[in-house]
Amino acid sequence: ELKLLIESIKENELTSDSRLFIFSEAPKPNNQVDKGKVQVVRRIIKKINGFKSVNIFESNEHKGLSVSVISGVTKVLKEYGRAIVLEDDLVLSSNYLEYMNQALSYYENDNNIISVSGYTLPLKSINKNKDYYFGYRASSWGWGCWWDQWKNIDWSVSDYGELLKKRSEQRKFNKGGSDLTRMLKNQQSGKIDSWAIRFCFHQYKYDLKTVFPTVSKVVSTGFSKDATNTVGATRFKTLLDSGEKKTFQFDPYQKIDVQLMKEFKNYYSTYHRMLNKIKNI
Repeated sequence: ELKLLIESIKENELTSDSRLFIFSEAPKPNNQVDKGKVQVVRRIIKKINGFKSVNIFESNEHKGLSVSVISGVTKVLKEYGRAIVLEDDLVLSSNYLEYMNQALSYYENDNNIISVSGYTLPLKSINKNKDYYFGYRASSWGWGCWWDQWKNIDWSVSDYGELLKKRSEQRKFNKGGSDLTRMLKNQQSGKIDSWAIRFCFHQYKYDLKTVFPTVSKVVSTGFSKDATNTVGATRFKTLLDSGEKKTFQFDPYQKIDVQLMKEFKNYYSTYHRMLNKIKNI
């Protein structure tokens, strides 16, 4: 997966102008299978070239998903102000870096926007004559953010108790998908280790939006039996942008497309989750 990701990044013209920061997590304690895989990955990353610079950070102890992501993203954002974040099981379009950099520049000072996504679901009502649409819920697949937004996130979710008391607030939170409140409960009880659900809660709390492309610049290869969170999650498969467009048009945030968000929310519904499980069986 990592090799596929690097190959796809290098298809982008902006690769040689981009600084690459690689954060390599340590294996879980006493897990020889993980240890072997991490060793293979670390041999690969030491050979990566073609970027303006390559900085590698190898963890000596297993931190877990959320701590690894939060600490790594914080380190880069603090120094550079904005960053594009990629997991290792993604494949990018050849115009991914152009799209992300242009969107990050355009919305940098728009206080309505918390993040830019390179991924989009294949929604039926997407207007392909536009380059973007707005959504309630961030995506963790090939996304970008700014330090000014990231630094305000309360990772401890100190007001979680208030959400539990109010069903009306839970319904508002679930505008981005009926799984959101459940995922946050699982996070706070220690059943899952997710930075993304806490990011989404902050987004809901302050009524912030994510910018999505109308044609996906990202696809995930992380649906295998070795995947941590997305085994068999075929409902998230989408078509990768194969066009040659390199300049994109954006507009300031004004409103959400209600029909698009209805379709977006349906992908995270109990019905779709069950249908996906049945298909996999």
